[in-house]
Order: sequence, then C-alpha cells, then structure tokens
Amino acid sequence: METASFSGFIETLCYILMFYYVFKFLARLLLPIMVKKVVEKAGQNFQQQYQNQQNPNQREDVINDNLKSSKPKETKKVGEYVDFEEID
Repeated sequence: METASFSGFIETLCYILMFYYVFKFLARLLLPIMVKKVVEKAGQNFQQQYQNQQNPNQREDVINDNLKSSKPKETKKVGEYVDFEEID
C-alpha cells in the first residue's frame, strides 16, 4: 500500500492547474464560434416562423397534400360520454 507523498500532491495539483488553463484557452477559442452558430440557427428558426405566420395559406396547402396522400385512419365511434352526478 502506497502512502500519500508531498511530491504526488504537487504533481496532481500541477495536472489540475494545467487542465484548467488548457480548458480556459480552448474555451476562449471555440466558445465564440459555437455561440455564433447557435445565434445564426435561432435567427433562421425565427425567420422561418415569421414567414409561416405571414403566409398561412402556403402551410395549409402542404398539410392538405399530406392528408390526401396518406391513407385515411378509421375511427371507431363507440358511444358518447355522459357525465353523471350523484344525487344524495
């Protein structure tokens, strides 16, 4: 069984500090690029939603085409739901 030594502690501390500074350096390089892509993607989504609100007829045509092309689903109507109240 090995006992803890001061040199092992210093070595571990150096690894931790080295990892911290490498992570910090890479974050400064890569984080702005990642944030820029996320903002661009969000802008595209907002623009697409705005266009869908401005042209609702175009969206309905797509929905109607999809409904016509797919097979109609059979719905079984068993009965109607009646809500009863208890009388005391």
